[in-house]
Amino acid sequence: MIKPIGSDTLQPLFVYDTGEHQALRREAESLPSVVISSQAAGNAVMMGGGYFSPLKGFMTVGDALGCAEHMKMSDGSFFPVPILCLLEDVEEIRGKQRVALRDPNVDGNPVLAVIDVNAIEEVSDAEMKRMTEKVYGTTDEEHPGVAAFLSQGRYALSGPIKVLNFSYFQTDFPDTFRTAVEIRNEIVEHGWRTIVSFQTRNPMHRAHEELCKMAMDAVKADGVVVHMLLGKLKPGDIPAPVRDAAIRKMAELYFPPNSVMVTGYGFDMLYAGPREAVLHAYFRQNMGSTHFIIGRDHAGVGDYYGAFDAQTIFDEEVPEGALDIQIFKADHTAYSKKLNKVVMMRDAPDHSKEDFVLLSGTKVREMLGNGIAPPPEFSRPEVAEILMAYYKTLT
Repeated sequence: MIKPIGSDTLQPLFVYDTGEHQALRREAESLPSVVISSQAAGNAVMMGGGYFSPLKGFMTVGDALGCAEHMKMSDGSFFPVPILCLLEDVEEIRGKQRVALRDPNVDGNPVLAVIDVNAIEEVSDAEMKRMTEKVYGTTDEEHPGVAAFLSQGRYALSGPIKVLNFSYFQTDFPDTFRTAVEIRNEIVEHGWRTIVSFQTRNPMHRAHEELCKMAMDAVKADGVVVHMLLGKLKPGDIPAPVRDAAIRKMAELYFPPNSVMVTGYGFDMLYAGPREAVLHAYFRQNMGSTHFIIGRDHAGVGDYYGAFDAQTIFDEEVPEGALDIQIFKADHTAYSKKLNKVVMMRDAPDHSKEDFVLLSGTKVREMLGNGIAPPPEFSRPEVAEILMAYYKTLT
């Protein structure tokens, strides 16, 4: 199996030893504590599950700036985006060596992790602006990722962490949420050697399904891991439970037996386009995938990124040798009326736009909201049925 990044073994920060876990949980209740942001909580969950291995905790401002500027921390190790714990108020924890980090997304704000404090640094407006520009490619606060990043405080709490739970993800999505450790174990159980990963924050339509199959055929993969984001999205996106049901139905009916794993991870969407694509590849290697599909406008939003910027960044900006995972570069995929099958549009140069079944997201949402199933060339009828039932609840 492919090695994790920077090590022969995965290094999850969740405390698996029962005795240590119970002792740390008891200690945490007596420690000074702070409720962290949703973005920081997602970072902790990802570190706990081994996805961000070999990262040991939250970055200093210097390391965060290094990652923003050239994807490297001060010690030269590779990481594609800053992993920060930004706070608005640090008066209660100043001078403390050990602090409990409380979950903003669970009632009662239980302790999510414990941090050994290396530093509490004030982040200047110029530093925030520089990180925003480099990671998101814009400082426009209409961009949902920019808005979420800048809505956090200006004090960076850094240091190694030990994670005590996986927030609401494990309880709300028990059949879907998986750590990188668990996915690696399941891959071994399946006996897969060549594994494709597919990222999604949306339900999978026919084109997505066929894209996974195309990638599997092209690299002779044993299986595909459909890996959906389970954290916070922008308003209007379809909730995770609905996506989960739709994707599971598609996998059950339209993939060969034992060829697909439907899983999810606990993280808030950044909508950072190219930089988020690199982060996605980073943690897909850590969870054991050998190949990762990146299509048009991967992890994008609006018109902030070029259609293929999330592919070219791997050739132009990712440090050489930083990643072992292979990128499967995909074009827009759609049903060809001429060929009676789904194809990548670049593979059909003799086609005009009218030769494809193309529907905008707005049009699809409008159809589903009116109880009209998109054509079967666009969406499997069983998937459309689940989505129509969801939209019916909104009226």
